[in-house]
Amino acid sequence: MKSISLFVLAALIAGIIAGALVRAEAPQLAGAAGVVEAFGGLWLNALSMTVVPLVVSLLITGIASVADAAKAGGLVARAMLLFSVLLVFAAVFGIAVTEGLLALWPFDREAAAAFIASVGADAVVIEEPPSFVAWLQGLAPANPVSAAANNQILQLVVFSIFFGFATTRLPAAMRDQLVGFFRAVSEAMIVIVRWILLAGPIGVFALALGVGLRAGFGAAGTLVQYVTIVSAATLAITIVAWLIAVTWGRQPISRFTAAAAPVWAIAASTQSSLASLPAMLEAALRGLNIPAHVADVVLPLAVAVFRFTSPVANLAVCFVVAHLYGVEPTMVQIAGAIVVAFGVSIGSVGLPGQISFVASIAPISMALGIPFELLGILLAVEVIPDIFRTLGNVTGDLAATSVLARNEAREPHAESLDGG
Repeated sequence: MKSISLFVLAALIAGIIAGALVRAEAPQLAGAAGVVEAFGGLWLNALSMTVVPLVVSLLITGIASVADAAKAGGLVARAMLLFSVLLVFAAVFGIAVTEGLLALWPFDREAAAAFIASVGADAVVIEEPPSFVAWLQGLAPANPVSAAANNQILQLVVFSIFFGFATTRLPAAMRDQLVGFFRAVSEAMIVIVRWILLAGPIGVFALALGVGLRAGFGAAGTLVQYVTIVSAATLAITIVAWLIAVTWGRQPISRFTAAAAPVWAIAASTQSSLASLPAMLEAALRGLNIPAHVADVVLPLAVAVFRFTSPVANLAVCFVVAHLYGVEPTMVQIAGAIVVAFGVSIGSVGLPGQISFVASIAPISMALGIPFELLGILLAVEVIPDIFRTLGNVTGDLAATSVLARNEAREPHAESLDGG
């Protein structure tokens, strides 16, 4: 998937350049380029068709797994509670930081309109927002099938969360069959998404060709601003994770920074929290003096179910898109987006970056009432923010482990290593 990401990024650059050159030098070829552009729309529709079944199945299996894990012991239950608190905090923090960055550095309205039109996206029709009472009443879908058909993603998330917890109350044999079915559905959807992403360079080139035709090289500036804002928001929560380790986790600044540095290097180069796990365990045990019985349980659990940057980066993407469309989400929509962001951050853990991007951004966009036609273009540049996502995730994992270990006695070998 990493090599595909580079090909997709190259296709984006090539498509914008080709479209801009046709626009400037050979406008008579615009009709032929439009035929190629249609393949981009086909690719994006194919990607979109997997969103609802993928999100529902991931949520059900993810919630069931988390609930089962929480029964394993006191430390695991405390870890799950801490992860939940941190994810909700990250979601609120991410919205505040992104809105602040957009206020300091707003998109040029003409450039934003040209960029949206270049992707072939329609303008958003701003409807009268529901009252809080109506929103609260509508949280539970009267008909989940109808909610799925109408892309009412918040209602689907609520239903899926209840369904996932309900499976944990079933007899073991029935629970295993039901969760196994939804796990098979999610795996099948992931296979389909992988197939679609294999055609990503072609699809993104076709979409980018249209961007270059209509917006010219100005589209590159919009994308650079998007990448900068999302990366900055993700970097901000990484700094917060570092501060949590120092203050709440009671780790000295120099010790935590020195222990985390090798982990950061691996995270940035691999863009994988799982690949960074051995280095995190080494940093926790030998660098941070965390007892083995805490590190050996919490860190693998964190890699499995906890992505500290997920709500921040995902909400940042969606709020930037809303800003491009000129949409101001209401407090009710923001509350719904936080619920969805929390749910998908748990359900999409363990997915490859590009698949996780699709499974996370689309449902949050639905909750905010904004289109996700820009998804294909934004997917192409995700390789850059993904580096900051991974850095923040591993920092959050080490910080959470430090918090959970702060009242634990140090391991004897850790004391000796610290002293000499």
